[in-house]
Amino acid sequence: MQNFITNYTKKRYVLYGIISIIALSLPFIKINGNHFFLLSFIHSKLDLIFVSFSTQEFYLMPFVLILLFLFIFFITTLGGRIWCAWSCPQTIFRVIYRDLIQTKILRIRKNINNKQKEYPGQYFKKTIAVVLFYLVSLIAISNLLWYFVPPEEYFEYIQNPDEHLLLIGILFFASLLFTLDVTYLAEKFCVYVCPYARIQSVMFDRDTMQVIYNEKRGGVIFDGKFKLHKKPPQGECIGCEACVSVCPTHIDIRAGMQLECINCLECADACSKIQNKFNRPSLINWTSIKSIETNKKIKYFRFRTIGYLVVITIVLTALFVMGSKKERMLLNINRSSELYQISHVGDNIEVSNAYTFLFQNTDTKDHEYYFEAKLKDIDNGIKITRPIKPFKLEAGEQSKKIVIIKAIKKLANDNQQDIIFPLYIKAYAKDDDKIVIFRETIFVYPKISIFKEVK
Repeated sequence: MQNFITNYTKKRYVLYGIISIIALSLPFIKINGNHFFLLSFIHSKLDLIFVSFSTQEFYLMPFVLILLFLFIFFITTLGGRIWCAWSCPQTIFRVIYRDLIQTKILRIRKNINNKQKEYPGQYFKKTIAVVLFYLVSLIAISNLLWYFVPPEEYFEYIQNPDEHLLLIGILFFASLLFTLDVTYLAEKFCVYVCPYARIQSVMFDRDTMQVIYNEKRGGVIFDGKFKLHKKPPQGECIGCEACVSVCPTHIDIRAGMQLECINCLECADACSKIQNKFNRPSLINWTSIKSIETNKKIKYFRFRTIGYLVVITIVLTALFVMGSKKERMLLNINRSSELYQISHVGDNIEVSNAYTFLFQNTDTKDHEYYFEAKLKDIDNGIKITRPIKPFKLEAGEQSKKIVIIKAIKKLANDNQQDIIFPLYIKAYAKDDDKIVIFRETIFVYPKISIFKEVK
């Protein structure tokens, strides 16, 4: 006798465990001091795949977000709402609360295979269940925060709550909201709050994999939303409604595709156990409408899925190309609010411009930096008078330098207006020829009448 029993639920639980382990461990894994993903507003940096980028390099974030959405669209077109049941945190924590805490630990629910039935009373146990889940939610929200605040700093902050009230407030307030969501809103969140449930049907086609009841084999039970029979007059469905009892979103999959269905396939498992007694496969499967109609295999590669794969490949390539061009030194230049400064040196009058240079060593090594300055079309017209020596920056360090650039000869002879010269800056690491960047600013030289006033 052939065994037709499916085990989608057990496979989901294994995947939940893998996802949880990865999510909890990733923030603690560092390579060269960088995380897999960390968006730190305190340190003004983004760690992505163990490479650190500063706020000036956040142009990579749109590529990451575009890639994420394209991947979700691709998966939805290919496998329906597979994200909802197999990866979504909302579903994972609902399983922890309902199936583990309420059913297995506290025995509030008597049967894990009957998710439709509510058990009145038992208020003490239900309160304990909420408290237990709140502790779980503290860990979950902390895990989320570790992708914005490094774990090593996070644990220091929570030991000094008076100095970090914002972080503590976010932790406890978000935990309360998450607890309310999972324990009270439950699957209503998926139907009424989650925007993904609203847009999924737009991405479906006749080849999209869905949870489908096979009316050809089982018989017609619903005419649209109207239930015609508990057990069809013809067909293999015996009307046991095991698929209905086990559904976490309280629907009857035999009525066709519905907004509430999250592709958990618990109904398929339940039906397979019943049909197996008759030596038949489940009447409910993860398949496509076209596959049911034609009795052919699911067509995975088609125009839409190939199109998504092509676009994903392009975006992923662009992300890696732009990420590989990461600058190992950053420089911002701001001119002083004072246009120029005129000073007497013997019989000569010298003109100086002041700037603020913000250097950042974005490399993983310490470097010694300096820079050169040059006016357009004028040779040896200026010199750097401050700083006069190279300076060292440790890996990841920022340093603000006051820079004074002085004209060492007469640059213009205009009596009508101040002259603005393009000023080119070349900044570099003295110990690495590959680290060099160029910036452009201006040098302001006064009109002749200003010199007369100074004299």
